[in-house]
Amino acid sequence: MIGILIISHGDLGDSLIHCANHVMGKMPKYLMHFGVNIQDNPDVVIPKALELLRQLDRGDGVLILSDVCGATPCNIASRLVSTGRVECLAGVNLSMLVRALTYRNESLEVVVEKALTGGKEGVMRIFSRPSDATQGD
Repeated sequence: MIGILIISHGDLGDSLIHCANHVMGKMPKYLMHFGVNIQDNPDVVIPKALELLRQLDRGDGVLILSDVCGATPCNIASRLVSTGRVECLAGVNLSMLVRALTYRNESLEVVVEKALTGGKEGVMRIFSRPSDATQGD
């Protein structure tokens, strides 16, 4: 099973985990959040993040999901990447997380691709439709 670590600003990751719990109907195993605050020094927090990776890795690898590419949480995550063992995607959203959780019994490579596709396909424009009240006019 692929472990999943969300590295994000503040409590965003906790909120995503809470929402995923609601969508999936249970608390997913081997899913953790590492919140980064403005005062955090990346050099100081890297060992804490590495410890979380060790806890999450069940032998199949870990997928790190981060919020904004180029921001401190993603910069920290990028320092943890080990191709084939620890992979990272930036721009996490709930669709991406749910897709990763759904396919996490597959290989890390498959989970990465499914999560990336889920994240992209989960972003779309919603158009208004006429309300029932105006259709008879």
